[in-house]
Amino acid sequence: MNTPEQGAVQLQSDGPVATVMLYRAAKLNALTPEMLDQLEAILVEVAASEAVVVLLRGAGEKAFCVGADINRFSGLSAVQMWRDWTARGHRVFDTLARLRQPTVAVVHGNAFGGGLELALAADFRVIADDASLGMPEVGLGTVAGWGGTERLVELVGRSRAKELSLARRTIDGATALEWGLATRCVPATALDDAVAELAEAIAAGAPIAVQLTKQLIDAAADGAPSRTLEPLAAALAASTSDMEEGIAAFRARRPPNFQGS
Repeated sequence: MNTPEQGAVQLQSDGPVATVMLYRAAKLNALTPEMLDQLEAILVEVAASEAVVVLLRGAGEKAFCVGADINRFSGLSAVQMWRDWTARGHRVFDTLARLRQPTVAVVHGNAFGGGLELALAADFRVIADDASLGMPEVGLGTVAGWGGTERLVELVGRSRAKELSLARRTIDGATALEWGLATRCVPATALDDAVAELAEAIAAGAPIAVQLTKQLIDAAADGAPSRTLEPLAAALAASTSDMEEGIAAFRARRPPNFQGS
């Protein structure tokens, strides 16, 4: 078990919704190697579970996550930074991005550096309007090391990614929504309700079809041809009892009762 100084990551399940919580509120949920290892193990567990949607949260009232713990990487050698620290973060964040279940980063308070990179690896970002987001690395003499440069460009474009990273601009939730970084921006007091609404909407779909569709969209974004993958995915969906239930419910004009099979 991790010590309070090392921090912890825990998994909570509530029906179809799995919540992954960063627990290091006293340090604004700054990520340690121990937390990254726990996060990776939890994501592997989630991938094998029956969860339909995954929420990612930070404990406490002040921050979602302020990135990597500076004290844990400032003394690393060049080889350690290359081989261990950045490689570990990329592996864990890529595991998050590749989950078959849709993922939602619930962003309140501060989300800086690696914390923002963590949110970028999720499928959705529901952000409080008074949140503060930024990429301050160059002000510390370093660079984004966990996929931020690539994922930022995908979401906000090259120029705005440079404004966040080179000019170290801090933006709020409303600006994040305007730029395409946020999926939704709501008052902080409405954050939980907005997340619950989104999670319920996702979970109401047929689980296998939801997860296949996420993978199809991600594959298309990487240049894979839909004319090849969609017929395969449709064939798989046609073999499920959920498709039978969905069609039966549509014909009977009743809500479907999907079983994820």
